[in-house]
Parts: sequence; C-alpha cells; structure tokens
Amino acid sequence: MDSIIVTGNGPLNGQIPIAGAKNACLALMPATLLSEEPLTLTNAPRLSDIKTMTELLRSLGAEVTSMQNGQVQAMSSHNLATTRADYEIVRKMRASNLVLGPLLARAHHAEVSLPGGCAIGARPMDIHISALEAMGAQIELRDGYLHAKAPGGLKGAVHELRFASVGATENVVMAATLAKGTTVLKNAAREPEIVDLVQCLRKMGAQIEGEGSSTITIEGVDRLHGATHPVVTDRIELGTYMLAPAICGGEVELLGGRIELVEAFCEKLDQAGIAVEETANGLKVARRNGRVSAVDVVTEPFPGFPTDLQAQMMALMCTAEGTSVLEERIFENRFMHAPELVRMGAQIDVQGGIATVTGVDKLKGAPVMATDLRASVSLILAGLAAEGETIVNRVYHLDRGYERVEEKLRNVGAKIERVSGS
Repeated sequence: MDSIIVTGNGPLNGQIPIAGAKNACLALMPATLLSEEPLTLTNAPRLSDIKTMTELLRSLGAEVTSMQNGQVQAMSSHNLATTRADYEIVRKMRASNLVLGPLLARAHHAEVSLPGGCAIGARPMDIHISALEAMGAQIELRDGYLHAKAPGGLKGAVHELRFASVGATENVVMAATLAKGTTVLKNAAREPEIVDLVQCLRKMGAQIEGEGSSTITIEGVDRLHGATHPVVTDRIELGTYMLAPAICGGEVELLGGRIELVEAFCEKLDQAGIAVEETANGLKVARRNGRVSAVDVVTEPFPGFPTDLQAQMMALMCTAEGTSVLEERIFENRFMHAPELVRMGAQIDVQGGIATVTGVDKLKGAPVMATDLRASVSLILAGLAAEGETIVNRVYHLDRGYERVEEKLRNVGAKIERVSGS
C-alpha cells in the first residue's frame, strides 16, 4: 500500500484549484439511467470513486466515456442490459445505492446489493426504502440484495424523511421525476450537491421546485432528455485546503471557491482568527496574527458545519490556544483519527460523540494510519505543521475523495511525497 510522507516546512503560499464535487458527481452520474439520451458532465473530479461509479453504470449496460483527462464524463443509457447492481461493485462504495431510484423509475424493477463504503457509521437504507415504498414500490431484502419492483410504475406521494438524508433525498428526487403525479418530499436534505442534481435534472426536462429548502416538489413527466451539466465545486475539498494556511501560516487562494458553499465553516474560521476574503477567482485564506484560537464545533446537516470537515477542523484545533469541543451529530465512529493525532502529541479526549481538544504548542511527526477518507487528509494537514516527518499509511482512502493532493500541496510550498508500498 502507498504511504504519504509529510515534513513540516513552514508557511504555504500560492494557489490551489478546487475540483468538481465528488458527492455531486456520484449523484449526477446515475441520473443518466433516467433517459435514453446522452448526459454529459463537465468539471468532473478525477477520483477512484468516479471510476467505481463508471464500472457500476457500465455493468448495467450504460456507455460511459471519460474525456479531457477525466474531467468530462459522457454517458448514455439507451440500452440497459440489466437492472441488477452486483455486490462485487456496490460493496466498494456507498453511493452505489443511488442507482436504485433511477432504475425503479425507468425500468420499474431493480436488484441492488446493500452498499459498502467507509466505516463511519451505519447509514441505514431504510430511509430510502420507506420513501420509495410510499411511492408504490415493493421492496424486500433477500440474500443481501434489495429486490424492488413497481408494477405499472411509481406514483407520486407525500413523504417525510425521518432524517434529512442526502442519499435518500437524491434517490427519491430522481425516482419521482418519472413517477405518475406529484411527489412532495418533506425534511429533504438541503446540501449544494442536491441543488446541483436538481439543476441537472431540470435541464433534462424534470419539473422540480424547492431545492435548497426542506420541501422539494416533483411533478412527474413521461420522459427525460439529454443534457450537458458542469459539476458544482467540491465544498469539502475547498474547506480542506482552506485549512492548510490556517494550520501552517501563509496565504493561499482557492480557485473556484465560493463562500455560500462553506458559510458555517467560514464562521468558525473567523472565530478562530482566520481571514477569508473573496477574490475574482475564488477565496483567499490567511491566519490573521499569532496562534489560532480554540472554537467549539457541532456537526449538522447543511447549512450547518459539515461532518466531512470535522476531522480536518480537529487537526487545526490540536495546536489552537485553549480548549475546543467537537461534537459529532451525523455519524457514529467518526473520531477514529483522534488516536492517530494523539500519536503526534495532540491532547484529545473522546467520550462518545464528543471530543475535547486541548491545544498544544507543537505537534511532532510520527507514523500514523488513515482510517477513512477525511481522517487521512486530516493527518496530512497535521503533518504539514508538525516538527519532523509524518508518515501517513493506508492512503488508498485519500484517492476516493482528493485528486492530485500531493501536487496541489507541493505547488504552494508543502514538503510532501507519495511512496509505493512493497
């Protein structure tokens, strides 16, 4: 397995381009299953998860062509070969479950393996299932697969999600585009990735209102057509790289960054003493003066503080002045990076879903192990500010969500390299 070696090397300065959003692209790609006409995505991120979704769509009979070095994904589902999403592919990535709604809507039946993915909590499928059942689907679990059918097609319904699940919202909205009648989804997730999906579906001819709010209304249509759509900027990659100059000092401009994607995060940076300034090309970030101040963080669904930036924020708080409390309300088991940061000299006490971090003057480099995608990048951020050398092992997680991370950080002055395992 590859490892990444990071050596603390002082302030960072320069520009980092931000890619298209992984989580948006993974929802947009299954939308091709809703139409016989081509769907083309531009500004696609070049990540292993995108390759996994490509593999899954091809296994269903879709044609997927990657162009312009992976930044354009041209797809066509005019000839679906099967509606069975096989375990061997689905187990690699949780977002594979997003083919369920589109397949049910178009083909009226689907067999989708229960998904795999990272070990940060249960994230149950029952939220998806109950919503689709409200629309007339018949779903049962047999041999690890969801066997779903909708004889005569899905029908519009009024349904309230018990939790504002992003994946369930995406699955239901896609399914409802071809349902008969009107679907009203209450307690819908409000994330920018859902807004992006709806904008794409609207280009394909869907009738949808209310994206970005907690109630989304979908009027079913007979068919959807093709479209070309740019993937929205990745707000998690954006927030991650905003933390690099916050931790190391210096000034970095994040090209393509937009405040509205990370407002709650920016509020916490402001409290910590980090200046964020809008520029013609994105956002510029710099530490105001002296040591960062400790701030408390509670993760919440959008527009609250993102759970996907909690690990990276903890890395910043490790050397902040004072004590911070980070409360994780979205996923259980999401403090697995804390013991690794402690190996680097951090003072962290975890009790259930609450981590108390007492800032230290300096972290020290150490061998550490990545446990999930966001944990891996938090350890890299910590290593950038630590004394000596930090070796981050099991970085295959990293390639699921960050493209060319070493190159992007090296270009602003970081001392970082990837080494291949034996």
